[in-house]
Amino acid sequence: MRIVISEFISLDGVVQAPGGPQEDTDGGFAHGGWSHQFFDPETMGSFINDAMSTADALLFGRRTWQTMAAAWPERAGDPFADQMNSIPKYVVSRTLGESDLTWANTTLVPGDDAIAWARHQRKADGGDLLVMGSPTLVRSLLSEDLVDELRLMVMPVLLGGGKTIFPADGTLRTLDLASTAIAKTGVHVATYRRASTA
Repeated sequence: MRIVISEFISLDGVVQAPGGPQEDTDGGFAHGGWSHQFFDPETMGSFINDAMSTADALLFGRRTWQTMAAAWPERAGDPFADQMNSIPKYVVSRTLGESDLTWANTTLVPGDDAIAWARHQRKADGGDLLVMGSPTLVRSLLSEDLVDELRLMVMPVLLGGGKTIFPADGTLRTLDLASTAIAKTGVHVATYRRASTA
C-alpha cells in the first residue's frame, strides 16, 4: 500500500482547523474554518475524489477522526459520505478505547505502535492508505520517510502560526511534482511524490 497525505494548507504551511471554529483551538488558534472561502468544487472536489478513488482505507489521528466521526455518519445518502462511512478506517490514539469507536468500520491503532503498523501496511498488498488532516501523525510519518505522496491544496492565505505537517528536524527531503492545477479561487492544487532515484 502507498501512504498518501491529503491536506488543506495555508501559504505559510498551517493545516490546523480548516473546517470550523471549534475544530482545533490548541495554542489559541482563532482562525478555524479558514478554508471555506477558497473551496472550489470543480477543481478541489475532483482532486479530493481522485484521492478517494484509489484509497483502500483511511488513516487518522485521534482529533481528526473524532471530528470526522461526528460529521460523516449523519450525511448518509450522499455518494461521497457513503464511501467515507463504508471504507475501512484506522485511528491512531493513546487515549481512545474500543468502546469509543462509534464510526462504522473503524479499527484502533495504539499510538505507540503507529510507526511499526504504518511500515507493515506499506509492505502489504492493496491500494492507497489515505491520511487527511492529522498533523501530528503526518509529521511522524514524514519524519520516518513513510509517505509516498503529498496531495496539497495550498490556499492563498497566511494564518500567522498554527499546526503544520512538516518535520523541523533539519533533514532535506526532495519530492517530485506529479501534477499541478490552479482553482478559480486561487488555490494551488498539487501532487508531490517521493523523489525517484536515479
